[in-house]
Amino acid sequence: METTAPEATGTVEFRITGYAHPDAQALTEEVQQEYVRRYGDPDETVLHPEDFEGAAGLFLVAYLDGRPVACGGWRAKSAGPYGLRDGDAELKRMFVVPAARGRGLARAVLRRLEETAVEAGRTRFVLETGTEQPEAVALYESEGYATIEQFGIYRGSELCICLGKELVAAV
Repeated sequence: METTAPEATGTVEFRITGYAHPDAQALTEEVQQEYVRRYGDPDETVLHPEDFEGAAGLFLVAYLDGRPVACGGWRAKSAGPYGLRDGDAELKRMFVVPAARGRGLARAVLRRLEETAVEAGRTRFVLETGTEQPEAVALYESEGYATIEQFGIYRGSELCICLGKELVAAV
């Protein structure tokens, strides 16, 4: 599936690669280094390739003129503690390489992930981000995300921000 993101220059292609794909792993390593720069440590959340396969979820890489420049995925969640509910999809590893930032790629990836989650029957996106990622928080808020109860391994941390958004199927 190939599309041009509204603010991007060049051709952006979204490929559902899975989490184990070499391009997904390279971008994931870059996002982990970003967390180290911002927080001092990588994200300790345990992720497995099967979290992003079939009905369990999806992981995609965005290619700009053939180069892997952005990624993100979602994994299905079900009702549980801390306000999680059946139909939730947790957004994970949203990232755009520094050289490709400012072109609307993060917004394009987010919207594509939302579309795929709706197609899979998910009804809400939830995510964890942090106080040291103000541009991420601004993006999510501009897309209709609002604060929800903290969940995940960082709940209770002053650096943790949890956001959610009801997903609505396109008409």
